[in-house]
Amino acid sequence: MPGLYLAAILFSALGVGLLDARFRLVIAPAPGRAAAAVAIGTAFFLAWDAVGIAAGVFVKGDSPLLIGVDLAPHLPLEEPVFLAFLCYLALVVHAAALRAGRRRRGEPDAEADAA
Repeated sequence: MPGLYLAAILFSALGVGLLDARFRLVIAPAPGRAAAAVAIGTAFFLAWDAVGIAAGVFVKGDSPLLIGVDLAPHLPLEEPVFLAFLCYLALVVHAAALRAGRRRRGEPDAEADAA
């Protein structure tokens, strides 16, 4: 079923976005920094992919779950979407871990107080 992989990534991103919005972890406190971090991280991983593709380490396999649109040889459309999701997920998990650590130590939670 073409597009299922992309749909799964977007569905997962929606879930992470809802958690982020609910607990005001990443985007609400600093939307510019969040967007910059996701963009820089995605660009880094795309460069990493380009090096891997040029070296012959990364190749695109055949999968009926992909849409079939390639942005470059061995770089399907789903790859930058996945990389952006990966970066956003890492930011949300990091922010949640920092908040949990502060609460465990009994420190005030400035982000939650602002909500």
